[in-house]
Amino acid sequence: MIRLSELKLPLAEVPAEHRRAADAPTETDIDRQPPPHPVDALTRLAAAALGIEPRQIAHLHVFKRSFDARKADLLAVYIVDVTLADPTHEADLLAQHAGKPHTQPTPDMAWHPPGHAPTDWPADERERPVVVGLGPCGLFTALALAQMGFKPIVLERGKPVRERTKDTWGLWRKHVLNPESNVQYGEGGAGLFSDGKLYSQIKDPRFLGRKVMQEFVDAGAPAEILYTAHPHIGTFKLVRVVEAMREKITALGGEIRFQHLVCGLTLSSEGGEQRIASLKVRRLDVGDTIDMPVQRVVFALGHSSRDTFAQLWDAGVFMEAKPFSIGFRIEHPQGVIDRARWGRHTGHPLLGAADYKLVHHAKNGRAVYSFCMCPGGTVVAATCEPGRVVTNGMSQYSRNERNANAGLVVGIEPADFPQTFPRDAPLWTAAFGESDGPRYATQAAQLAATGQNHPLAGIVLQRELEARAYQLGGGTYEAPGQLVGDFLAQRPSSALGEVVPSYQPGVKLGDLAPALPAYAIEAMREALPVFGRKLKGYDMADAVLTGVETRTSAPLRITRGDDFQSLNTRGLYPAGEGAGYAGGILSAGVDGLKVAEALVLDLLRDATTSTIAAELPAL
Repeated sequence: MIRLSELKLPLAEVPAEHRRAADAPTETDIDRQPPPHPVDALTRLAAAALGIEPRQIAHLHVFKRSFDARKADLLAVYIVDVTLADPTHEADLLAQHAGKPHTQPTPDMAWHPPGHAPTDWPADERERPVVVGLGPCGLFTALALAQMGFKPIVLERGKPVRERTKDTWGLWRKHVLNPESNVQYGEGGAGLFSDGKLYSQIKDPRFLGRKVMQEFVDAGAPAEILYTAHPHIGTFKLVRVVEAMREKITALGGEIRFQHLVCGLTLSSEGGEQRIASLKVRRLDVGDTIDMPVQRVVFALGHSSRDTFAQLWDAGVFMEAKPFSIGFRIEHPQGVIDRARWGRHTGHPLLGAADYKLVHHAKNGRAVYSFCMCPGGTVVAATCEPGRVVTNGMSQYSRNERNANAGLVVGIEPADFPQTFPRDAPLWTAAFGESDGPRYATQAAQLAATGQNHPLAGIVLQRELEARAYQLGGGTYEAPGQLVGDFLAQRPSSALGEVVPSYQPGVKLGDLAPALPAYAIEAMREALPVFGRKLKGYDMADAVLTGVETRTSAPLRITRGDDFQSLNTRGLYPAGEGAGYAGGILSAGVDGLKVAEALVLDLLRDATTSTIAAELPAL
């Protein structure tokens, strides 16, 4: 096949059906069917690009569709794969168009597993890899391991997705937080309560992202995620998709153990190498704790697995501080964003709710940018810890809520941590408790003397800001908020305007300046008018800011080598967003596939020289 890119059609030539973009449980099969592609028009464009007759094209497949809104006459832009009626002419055509970037051979996008479990392994001698965490990364790690013939055991501290959803609504509607079952912890991970966005800027030469997408579609996601430029699923649909993928893992011999919290680990030394030896696992449903001997463990942690980060650090696993971002959520009427982005095409059924991406480099050296933009969505309570407030954004598949929201965040570096708060014991104690806080504070002072940052310092900053937001919000899990006009004028807000904030349990208006470090507030005040010039209405006075957004990514990296294992601990595979190697559902899924492949290759190498014994107790 031949891949052609940059085929453009006026929006009026693209078929559009006024179908109901429904969310579960009311959707029907008809709601899931996307409108047809303009195959005839694309075939003519493809034939012209190749210098052949349309009849010489036997089949055309749309790989990607996006929209170019830079001019008043909006264009649909396609990438297509064409099959010739006479495939023997393909090589000649590609030779004729050699050097043209928009004409290439269609790449091989299939997933090719690097190995499979030998069929002659006795069942009682097979090592069963362990995966900690069942977010997007853990889900795809476990699925790939199962598909390669290994039978992973997944330890997930939270509950199955439907039980977890009920607990999450308990915070949103009743101000009641379950610290082990919430937006961050449980089947599906933090990505479940988000926009379900499935696009990323990672380099993906092997098209592992396509594998992720296809698995989602096979599990019940809308087929259009395979070709839309900014695909998304939404929480209600993701619930069923995640359940179906879990069933696939278990059907292949995998095992999912919910409410199993890893609360410690033991390392051993073999031949001068440090290795993972066992996990201490607490069953939260019954309260007992056991030691689980292990040989290979994937830590597919989310960015909020702070207690596990501390356990890994205490055990001696290498990690280091890394940059992340802090800020607020900003809400506008979705119509304002639609008109700014789509112009006269606003309301076209193919376009739906518009999104945006903005960035500004402030005079104080800080980068301010939009993050996790959720068209037609809501701002949600995303804390997993008592006495702290965290915001995030979420949309359903329909994206038909009144407001658009996004993170408005400022990048910070590890070097900023000591400027933001002193290296004293009280803040470390507030973050990690009476037993560990002073000890970490002492370590931080010792590392500072050598010009290093404590890997857990970013968590201290996050927890301090989240506790501050809790107090500013009134201590009831309401979030502090302020109108953009008042924020720019440096005065507290006392009444809402046109925009009604969507955050539940509620928003308490006031002054957000104390919620973040002064350098972040200064940079955001500079950026908002700049964004208003780029996107008309962005700095409207009635837009609402809600604080705080601190979980943009993990504040540390559990560093790994080229073999995907920890730099200093064999058998330990840091993976996904919590380890510092992903930033969203798609990139986390891709990282899970890579880690699964690396683990299998290492396991199969060991299998050629030794007998593999599991010794995993039945919990």
